[in-house]
Amino acid sequence: MGALARIRARARRRPVVTLDYPRRGRRGIRRWIPSWRQGLGSLTLGLTALGILFALVYASVDIPDENATAQREANVYYWADGTQMVSTGEVNRQNVRLSEIPDAVENAVISAENDTFYSDSGVSPKGLARAAVNMVRGQETQGGSTITQQYVKNTYLSQDQTVTRKVKEFVIALKVDRKKSKREILQGYLNTSWFGRGAYGIEAAAHAYYGIPARQLDPSQGAALAALLKGAEQYDPSASAANHRRSVARWKWILDRQVKAGLMEQSVRAKFSTFPEPHKESRATSLGGQTGYLVDVANKYVRQHTGLTAKDLARGGYQIHTTFDRDKVRSLKRSVERVVDRDIDPKKRATDKGVQVGAASVRPADGAIVALYGGADATKHFTNNADTSGVPVGSAFKPFVLASALEHGIRTSKGRNAAWQPASADSFYGDGSGDGLLRGPSAPAVGSRAHADIGTSTPDAVQPDSSHPTLRQALAKGGNATYVRLGKDVGLERVRSTAIASGLLDGSMARLDKTFPVGTSTPSAIRMAGAYSTFVNRGLQHDPYSVTKVVKDDVTVDGLARPGARRALDPDVADEAADAMRGVGASAVRRPVAAGRTGDQDRLRSAWFTATTEELSTAVTMFRTSPGQAQLMPMSGVGGARSQHGNVFPVRIWRDYVDGTTT
Repeated sequence: MGALARIRARARRRPVVTLDYPRRGRRGIRRWIPSWRQGLGSLTLGLTALGILFALVYASVDIPDENATAQREANVYYWADGTQMVSTGEVNRQNVRLSEIPDAVENAVISAENDTFYSDSGVSPKGLARAAVNMVRGQETQGGSTITQQYVKNTYLSQDQTVTRKVKEFVIALKVDRKKSKREILQGYLNTSWFGRGAYGIEAAAHAYYGIPARQLDPSQGAALAALLKGAEQYDPSASAANHRRSVARWKWILDRQVKAGLMEQSVRAKFSTFPEPHKESRATSLGGQTGYLVDVANKYVRQHTGLTAKDLARGGYQIHTTFDRDKVRSLKRSVERVVDRDIDPKKRATDKGVQVGAASVRPADGAIVALYGGADATKHFTNNADTSGVPVGSAFKPFVLASALEHGIRTSKGRNAAWQPASADSFYGDGSGDGLLRGPSAPAVGSRAHADIGTSTPDAVQPDSSHPTLRQALAKGGNATYVRLGKDVGLERVRSTAIASGLLDGSMARLDKTFPVGTSTPSAIRMAGAYSTFVNRGLQHDPYSVTKVVKDDVTVDGLARPGARRALDPDVADEAADAMRGVGASAVRRPVAAGRTGDQDRLRSAWFTATTEELSTAVTMFRTSPGQAQLMPMSGVGGARSQHGNVFPVRIWRDYVDGTTT
């Protein structure tokens, strides 16, 4: 037999492999039931295919970069007493370390969400299978995820409910579980989870529901917050009666589950029989009212002293500790509103339209800004009236002229051999119609006033006439002409230097013309309050400051050391100027030291009152604006004919603020 014939013969004898399905030799339903060999083969083939597919997916899916939302945090601002004032930013989140979260809170979350967290591989195959089944049924794929999977979803993926996203979540969770420790994963989960009320993360949630940081949560509060992870829309107890019932039931279940899992002693569980009702929803994320102005001043200070830019702050994650006193801020706001609501009526008087108020309080001992009033609402009136330049300060500037005269003396002749006289607050001085020379009492030379003493006679030795008031009297009763002449004789440059040394900013100083001594400069209320503090500090000047500390990622930002004191005035000069200023506001409060006011000319467009004690220095200003008009509007007629062009209102605000009464 030839070779070809032999090959053909063997081929005919070899059995032909065919799939025996439907099965031959079987009848009825048995014909359609696969044999065990067929079933096992199919299962093996299917599992092999799935294994290959999973290996391909596992190899192709890497741990991606954290998504933008997961990286974004809020900036959190704190009152001087350490309580939270506001959080700002698109995402209300403040990341905290796991060590700052009580163990009881961790246990509550693990018991509620994933009691096998510390022993599992980071994934739930049942959850993935359930997602696939739900998709086939047309239902949502959510449900059954481990804490690791939820962390992956929060941090690396979108919130889409699709099988594709669930498969990625599953694979990435496996890789994350191998790469990160369980503690790192739990920390990330607690910092990225949604708790409702605009709060991402346990720290923001603790503030949103209980007004405390996460480290102060007790086991009962921790269980109540853990209940929200099931769905804040259905478990925020304040939202509805049904929500409250669901929340209480799950709170009890979580506490009991901790006992069952050995994470809480029964004796501890027995202490929590009453549901920890959260505060009513009041998100501390609004920049309305005075909050926006406070944040504005704090941010400005941070940018000026730390090198951080507006872009840096916009990225979030900073904890900013301020000097603002919550009670004083609220008290100042109430005082402004009481006086304005009672005395200013735009519907009744056209001259009352566009009235604005700005105010600030500074602590003289160190320059801390403790309160300010920037306007009616920071979300509607964007200019911060407490920190704006552009409002002429008027007669509130005169104490700096007086202090300069006391420091340097008064020039009585011109030329290379000019003669100088030392001055005192009780020296009589011409009002411009006379020769402008000092007459009567004069204090001895002090500090840089190394000039001859002109005598120590008492005020009674020479009686003032209508054209020669004392410098003290001219300060208290207007005396514009006297102070115009005084500034000229002291030297406008010297007056300017004294004002800047006391704390006013160079950029706010007006042109050095004849009206400069009577307040054409435009310092802010903050700077005026700070500069007046120099008088009660015996000549030591503190720059106003609003931030004590900035922290990001547990690292304190440099550049915010408390400003040191600088010698601005001789101590005796400061004391004498302060004593002269007592008469200006002596009837206003129990222990005023200084006060200032505008003149009474119709052309003036602002009203000021500034006063200081050893405890608090406050400046209040009132002025008028009109939309689209750069210039301030006249104050004549504001509040009625008896308002002295609005001058009475800053005094009333100040008095109400300090004493709690309005006259």
